[in-house]
Amino acid sequence: MTTACAHLALSHPVTPSAEGCEECLRSGDEWVHLRLCLCCGHVGCCDDSPNQHATRHFLATEHPVIQSFEPGETWRWCYIDKLFIP
Repeated sequence: MTTACAHLALSHPVTPSAEGCEECLRSGDEWVHLRLCLCCGHVGCCDDSPNQHATRHFLATEHPVIQSFEPGETWRWCYIDKLFIP
């Protein structure tokens, strides 16, 4: 399995925008898991969540790489390459 991704170069240390999904916190909705955009720090909910805000953020911004924002998880995902990065 390839773990190299050219889009990782667009990632850098970020400050999370919120402790939970930014949009769900504003609307009062719930989420399943959280994802952190490694380009800007946006915290959004995963695709198992009703609103899928992490993917919506990617579609709006084209920021390609997210990381799990769950305690103890450090994996990343590239939306463009559809690549899991341990």
